[in-house]
Amino acid sequence: MNWKIWKKKPAEGEAAKPNAENLPRPKEIPQAVGRYLVVDLGKDPDWVWNLKSVVRHRPDSKEAFDVRVFEESEAILKKVRVRDYTTLDAHPDLILFEGWYDKKKNTVEVREKKAETSRAA
Repeated sequence: MNWKIWKKKPAEGEAAKPNAENLPRPKEIPQAVGRYLVVDLGKDPDWVWNLKSVVRHRPDSKEAFDVRVFEESEAILKKVRVRDYTTLDAHPDLILFEGWYDKKKNTVEVREKKAETSRAA
C-alpha cells in the first residue's frame, strides 16, 4: 500500500495549473497607491481607502508589484469571489484601477480602467 495521507489532492481547477504561483489574497490598497489616487488623481479619500487590491510580484524586480484595485461590495453584488490577482482576469469589469508600484523607489503608475460609481464623485 502506498498511502500518502499527508499529501493534499489538488482541487478541480488546480489540476490544470501544476506550477501556479501562490498569490496573496485581497487586502487594503497599498499606501503608495492610495496616496497616488487621492493626491495625483484627485479621488475622494473616503472612497479610495475603502477599496481593496490584489497584487503579484513583477517578474523583473523583487520590490515592484502589479496591482489591481476593485470595490469589494461590487464583487459581492456580482457574486464573484476574488481570491487573488488572476481571479480578475475573468472579471475585468470589476477592475477600477490597474498598474504597478515599487516599494523601494516609491514609484506608482496606475491608470483608471472604468468610470467611478456615483459614490466616488
